[in-house]
Amino acid sequence: MNVSCPMNVSRRPGFADPGDSGDWVLRTAGAADLDQINALIGRAVMTWALPERVKRLALSSYHYEAHDLEHLKILIAEDVATGLIGVAAWEPAAERECPPGRRGLLLHGLYVDPDRQGQGVGSRLLAGAAAGARAQGYDGLLVKAQKDAQGFFQARGLERLLVRNPDQDYANRFWLDLAPGQGG
Repeated sequence: MNVSCPMNVSRRPGFADPGDSGDWVLRTAGAADLDQINALIGRAVMTWALPERVKRLALSSYHYEAHDLEHLKILIAEDVATGLIGVAAWEPAAERECPPGRRGLLLHGLYVDPDRQGQGVGSRLLAGAAAGARAQGYDGLLVKAQKDAQGFFQARGLERLLVRNPDQDYANRFWLDLAPGQGG
């Protein structure tokens, strides 16, 4: 299934125009895509600003398995010539993690092939996740970002959420408000 990004999401500051995708499409991932997805995640994680040993030890916890497809929606960006170039996965967020009185989807992961970063792939995947949240009647999209990805989400208009409880709250949480009249 190909996904088009709604114009009102993609035209927000920092979002790629859906018409500027070149020769790549967004589609829902299936079990046959998991090996390519996990290879891409490996390439992306190895670029993070963490010690090499930490990246190697943590990498398997970022991989997706067939059973994950039962509760996660996984969207992939695929270049018609070269294959998989990006992936986003989401699931319903715990109510306690969202802003008070709001319901959202948790962006479980957003990964772009290091060779394709800065070309709108991540923005388009984020817009696809926002469209999925809106289609399911959610108020927003919750992101728990790696420290070095904070700028990406801030540049796309996501609001940093306050840490209410340092023992429970993830430090780098962001919210994309999809309520009518909020630009999303």
